[in-house]
Amino acid sequence: MAANTPDSIKADAALMETQVDHVFSKLTDAQRERVVSVARRAKERTAGPEMAVEVKDGQLAITYGHENAYAAVALLMADMGTCDASFFNCVTNQMANIGSQGRKVDDTASNFLMAVVRAVQPRDELETLLAVQMGAIHNATMMLARRLNHVETIPQQDAAERALNKLARTYAMQMEALKRYRTGGQQKVTVEHVTVNAGGQAIVGAVGAGGRG
Repeated sequence: MAANTPDSIKADAALMETQVDHVFSKLTDAQRERVVSVARRAKERTAGPEMAVEVKDGQLAITYGHENAYAAVALLMADMGTCDASFFNCVTNQMANIGSQGRKVDDTASNFLMAVVRAVQPRDELETLLAVQMGAIHNATMMLARRLNHVETIPQQDAAERALNKLARTYAMQMEALKRYRTGGQQKVTVEHVTVNAGGQAIVGAVGAGGRG
C-alpha cells in the first residue's frame, strides 16, 4: 500500500468532491456529507508546503515541496504569522531537529509540528512558539503513553506514569495559556437569566456576610 503524500491527499480530496456518488455509492447520505465536508475543507485550506529533512555531509538540510523556494518560504511564514526571516529560519530548524535523531531523519515528525502550527492559526510569533511547543509536548506524551503500555516492572511503571502525567498537565496548561493570551488575560462572565420574586431585590456585585449591628 502506497504511503499518503500531500499531493495524493489533495488528489483524493478532489476525487471525493467531484465523484462522491460513484466512489462512495454504498455510503449513507450522512456519511457522504461528512466526506464531502472533509474534501471541501481540504480544498479551501491554503497551507504552505511540506518540508523535507535530510542529512548532507553531516549537516541537516531542509527543502520544501514547492517549485519556487521563495514562494515556499513566504507561504510558511504566513502559516507562522511572521514576517521575520530570522524567526522563520530558527523555528523551522528547531522543527527539523525534532524530526531527526542523529543520522536518522523522520520528515513526518517535523511536518506534524508544522501542521499543529497551521491548526492553531497563530496571529504572531509568540503564538507560533507556543503551538510548536504544544506539538512537541504531544509527541512526547504519546511516546510515554506507549512506554507505559510496555513496562515490565513496577519502577518502570511508576516512572512512566509520573512523566506521562506531567506532560499531560503541561499540554493542558499550554492550551489555557494560549486562550489567555488571545483574550488579553481577561475573563468574561455572562449572566443569562435573573429571577427576582415579588418583594425581593436583585443585587449585582460582591456580597459579604456581616455580623449583627
